[in-house]
Amino acid sequence: MLETSARLLRLLSLLQARRDWPGADLAERLDVSERTVRRDIDRLRELGYPVNATRGTDGGYRLGAGAVMPPLLLDDDEAVAVAIGLRTAAAGGAVAGIEETSVRALAKLEQVLPSRLRHRVNSLQTYTEPVPPDRPGPVVEPAVLTALAAACRDREGLRFDYRGHDGSMSVRAVEPYRLVSWGRRWYLVAWDVDRSGWRTFRVDRVRPRTPNGPRFPPRDPPEGGAAAYVARGASAAAWRYHARVLVHAPAEVVTERINPAVGVVEAVDERTCLLHTGADSPNTLAVYLGLLDLDFEVTEPPELVEHLRTLTARYAGACPPA
Repeated sequence: MLETSARLLRLLSLLQARRDWPGADLAERLDVSERTVRRDIDRLRELGYPVNATRGTDGGYRLGAGAVMPPLLLDDDEAVAVAIGLRTAAAGGAVAGIEETSVRALAKLEQVLPSRLRHRVNSLQTYTEPVPPDRPGPVVEPAVLTALAAACRDREGLRFDYRGHDGSMSVRAVEPYRLVSWGRRWYLVAWDVDRSGWRTFRVDRVRPRTPNGPRFPPRDPPEGGAAAYVARGASAAAWRYHARVLVHAPAEVVTERINPAVGVVEAVDERTCLLHTGADSPNTLAVYLGLLDLDFEVTEPPELVEHLRTLTARYAGACPPA
């Protein structure tokens, strides 16, 4: 059994890792009785940690918000991840006002980092060069991001005002699933209650309404996960040319060679599949198809068909006679 001080630290770490903890689960994790858990909870409260009791058949505990933020417990990898994230945000990001706040938080964290961890952070930062964005993206409010993230974590329904790409406003009711950072934009992946389907929402166009709705049971995520779902939707919306390509190879082979942001693969049979892809120009589409290094057939769009004919003649003329 852990000594009291070590057990208190372990208990605090557990409370910070999950929203709600039944007392029996905490007792099992700490290998103590539920009575000991109750005494330890009282000790944390005496130290200023706002641990609230939760209702239910078993009863439980939740670490709440207090007048001041209690110290966080981070292991080595978590501390390094936070420091790197703060440094990245301090260099400029897509969240409003995040740079100055990140610098202040980073200064506090690095002051208490052990030398071995500070060395890891400095090494990674020194030998990493980010590619600057080709154009600035929209800026989102930190309060909106944290509110959406909390709703995803707690599986609480959301209602928010949403501005469409044409500027029109609508009220949406959703079951939030994940936040995805893609390019210079933030997206919310959620189940649209009114439309009965998965949807993506630009976070910079979201204005949450309060309070949140009731909790909902988990759903199976969209195919490929939230990030792949956003990549497919965001790319397709921006494509000028769309192509439907019959590839003479199994779907799993093509899937390994195509980025989810570039195309979606649909199996036809064991030896062929359809690739739904697109780009801003026929030349870019031709590059994607050439990189597959597989046999394929294209019937649309006509601009791509014509461009492939031009490339065929060009490449044929570049080769000496056999």
